[in-house]
Amino acid sequence: MSTDPAATDAADEPDAPGPEAEAARDARAPRPAGEESAAGRSDVSPDEAGPGPGQAAEPESAQDPEGSADGAEGAPGTSEGSDGGAAATAGADGTAAEGAKPGLSEAQAELAAQKIERERIARRKAERQAPVEAGAGLSGTAADLLAAVRAVESGAKPPAAYFDDAPAAPRRAAAPTPPSPRPTAPVAAAGDVEGVRAVLARGGAPEALAGAAATALGEGAAGQLEENPWRLLAVAGVRPAQADGFARALLGNGAGPGDERRGGALVAWLLAQAALKGHTALEAPVLEKALAQYGVPDPAGALEQAIGEGAVLVFHEPSADAESAEPARSAQAAEDEQDERPGTVLVGLEGYALAEESLADGLARLASTFAGPADWEEAAGGGPGADLIRAVSGHGLVTHTGGEAARGEPAALLAAARRLGLRAGLAAHTPAEGAVTVAGLLDGTEGPGRDADGQFALDLLIVLDAPQLDVESAAALVESVPDGARLVLSGDPAVLGSAGPGRVFADVLAARTCPQVVSRIPDPGPLGELVSGIGVGELNQVDAPGKEVVIVPVRDAGEAVHRTVQLVAESVPRAFGIPADDVQVITPGHGGSAGTRALNAALKERLNPGPGRFGGFDPGDKVVYVPAPGRARPARVVSADAQGLHLEAAGARIVVPKERVESAVRHGWAVTGHQAVGARWPAVVVVLPGDAADALSRDWVYTAFGRAERHLSVVHGVDQALARAVAEVPAKPRTTRLADLLRALAAAAAEQPR
Repeated sequence: MSTDPAATDAADEPDAPGPEAEAARDARAPRPAGEESAAGRSDVSPDEAGPGPGQAAEPESAQDPEGSADGAEGAPGTSEGSDGGAAATAGADGTAAEGAKPGLSEAQAELAAQKIERERIARRKAERQAPVEAGAGLSGTAADLLAAVRAVESGAKPPAAYFDDAPAAPRRAAAPTPPSPRPTAPVAAAGDVEGVRAVLARGGAPEALAGAAATALGEGAAGQLEENPWRLLAVAGVRPAQADGFARALLGNGAGPGDERRGGALVAWLLAQAALKGHTALEAPVLEKALAQYGVPDPAGALEQAIGEGAVLVFHEPSADAESAEPARSAQAAEDEQDERPGTVLVGLEGYALAEESLADGLARLASTFAGPADWEEAAGGGPGADLIRAVSGHGLVTHTGGEAARGEPAALLAAARRLGLRAGLAAHTPAEGAVTVAGLLDGTEGPGRDADGQFALDLLIVLDAPQLDVESAAALVESVPDGARLVLSGDPAVLGSAGPGRVFADVLAARTCPQVVSRIPDPGPLGELVSGIGVGELNQVDAPGKEVVIVPVRDAGEAVHRTVQLVAESVPRAFGIPADDVQVITPGHGGSAGTRALNAALKERLNPGPGRFGGFDPGDKVVYVPAPGRARPARVVSADAQGLHLEAAGARIVVPKERVESAVRHGWAVTGHQAVGARWPAVVVVLPGDAADALSRDWVYTAFGRAERHLSVVHGVDQALARAVAEVPAKPRTTRLADLLRALAAAAAEQPR
């Protein structure tokens, strides 16, 4: 079998330009994304295409990605090397200037700042206050502001199109301890909305933004905007250029780039954009560089002021080299000496800082409150999952890694625990047999419910698809697991990361503070061999006598759409007996000439033509329902009435209110890589148009190819980019604090007298 190792790998979010390009782009109005539809139809079947090795990836660069949060290199959301001294200065003076004595060194002042902020976090955690707003987005010029914001909110134009590779919607920080059900977003009072509308009108901004602005800013929103017009950046869809124009209209010549109010608002906005790409904090020098690129004349001063006002928090993280070179010592000694150790100053929004600290505390609690080992040797036996069962019998927190075939091991653990009389539960990112969804478990609509203290009525919780846990949902989940219970985090570390901020599973693995069970069960067959190779950076030719893997080369995006429709509607059903409804198309992004919108339009025309009289949908349409950012549920349209759009998803009926249909429902014959995570289909067609080559990455290719159970077709138009991405483009880094927090807590616990 001949194979083309020159295919491409794509990330579910495109690598977008850094702050320099973004700042320049702010000077001009964004162009609306064109929605090109599919071109002609030709007939190409797996029999006619040469079967090839597994090589296909999804480029999302030229398309609108949804739900991904990878950090973009060179953007404010990434961690770049820079001056530690400037960062330390920026991180210290703002919070500790008044409390520090004259003559203190910068390092000592920074230490004082850390203590103040830690006390502040501790008070907040004790008070269990509601989450702070953390979301923000991007859009167009003042004249196009309303259209751009609506495009972002409806999902037609995700923020990634404007700022690097952000996911499709802003995210809010979650409460450290969620009640059941979880709180909904606040709704602004009518009086607040009217006040904001008047201010927006004076500043030349669309009055229709009043509701969103009043909700984002909270009580006294109109006064906040009058005092600081740049607070408009808290509204999803607004970019610095628009906020600058609004400020000039309200303040006249007093609205300059060096205005301290502008600097503070930009700091929060940049951190919010970084969170959209998966970061929970940024290095201080990275923030200063980004502020300079947005015209702030004194970036260090602006950052210092934001810290001093409590708008953001600052943290000193020791370098890995420094930690490994030093013997273990008490937490207090480490804190007292941190001014003498090399390290990194990180800055973050309070909501994510609280979530990360809460998560670290919760994981440490489960590890320390475990009642003691149990004799599960007989339950373990020698079958699948024996090593996992033995590990869980003796520890409160365990990680488990492996591919799709390894999912049988958590299932064996679940069965063994129930035979032993334990209350055991299984949760997954997407609906799975025998499992509840993580979202349903958290909001109380699925699972065992909670006791009087708000804890899950469970002795053992197994979480599949753990790489999809963002820091907020993970914190809420862990804090709901009772003392003495066992928690198992299981997943494949090679798949795409969470759509929200954080890299929870990777950080827990990196911290090495709990037992780690690695499955040795290989994924079977040619598809398993192909995906396993991609996981280690090798795009191998595989022997596929049953045409399990087929490569369909194309010359352009039009041909890619044409061939994809032919594969789904005719070739795959004819060759493998798989119904068209069981064939899933995966492509890197929503926009572009071969993105999900173009592919879905062509597939609907072929598979379920209709006028789309229910908000663009017809009964029988295959759709994806997105109830919240990062969550995608496959569904089918049943009907529509005055209540809204009626969907059927995994046997359950869902009614989507009319006002939410545009933003929460998409056609689902074609999805992005992130929307596909956690699910599998009998047959998958991965579409790799040429304009996606630069967006490919190893984790995207691994995820997309790994969704196929029996057959994978790769519509390949990226030439050598696929092989290059698999070999050379790893997952984008995220700046987080969880691994360091877990190590510090473990070290402190080890020093406690027993």
